[in-house]
Amino acid sequence: MRFLRWIVPLSLALALIACGPPRKSVFPPTVSIQQLELQPGGAWRLTVRIQNNSYAGMDFSALDAQLAMADSVPVRVHGNFERDIPAFAGDSVQIDVLPTPAMGKALAASAAKGSAGALPYTLSGSVRAKPEQEKAPRDFDFSGKDWLSPVPGIANTWR
Repeated sequence: MRFLRWIVPLSLALALIACGPPRKSVFPPTVSIQQLELQPGGAWRLTVRIQNNSYAGMDFSALDAQLAMADSVPVRVHGNFERDIPAFAGDSVQIDVLPTPAMGKALAASAAKGSAGALPYTLSGSVRAKPEQEKAPRDFDFSGKDWLSPVPGIANTWR
């Protein structure tokens, strides 16, 4: 009888604890260049896509990365912004970058080939975000390689 007196309240307490909200899994986001536009004066406007791969929404606030095109020296890609991206969704931010002369030549060479002028790039760094069930933001590292090609019919634009 004594044993039952402790088991019933303990079982009830454990059942109530298990009823709390479930923790949602958080995974690093994917970051890529969605579009590159040449700006007057030689700067590039990057439309950077951030894909939230987590089961929870995240508040993104900054990106700090290195962009390298072909075999050129990388340049810094940095931006501060506020984006609330739901679970398994994506959004984009625009960041202006000053390319190196070698990067500009590589982009011009790809433009001369038309839509067949694919240019490889590497984007790696970190993005700062706060998952919805956490109190403080943290940095998520990313690294990716892809290609940009001139957009037919739209001058000075690559996707």
